[in-house]
Amino acid sequence: MKIITLHTRINADELFDHINQQLNALFKERRKCDIEFTITRSGDGIDITQPDLYPGDTLYHIEVKGDELHITRCEHYVDDVNSLTVESILNDLFKDLSGKQGTDLILEG
Repeated sequence: MKIITLHTRINADELFDHINQQLNALFKERRKCDIEFTITRSGDGIDITQPDLYPGDTLYHIEVKGDELHITRCEHYVDDVNSLTVESILNDLFKDLSGKQGTDLILEG
């Protein structure tokens, strides 16, 4: 799990909307391929999947806990180039939402 502190509080709906609006377009721009990810609400969290390439697996599950984001990624694809690209984009999107002060990585493991 990876825990990131945002210096600006957000809610899960705001995070979902931001990821849903930006992730696929940014992914296509960076990877130059036509892969679409599915972004869904799952209880208090957000799931990112791609059933055609990663059947049965949630690549990323993100939960907003106060001013922290708790991020779980699928252990089977940690070195996969698509998953790494998604993670890089998510980090940029988290910084967008956090504003000038950015984010801090609290825990990764």
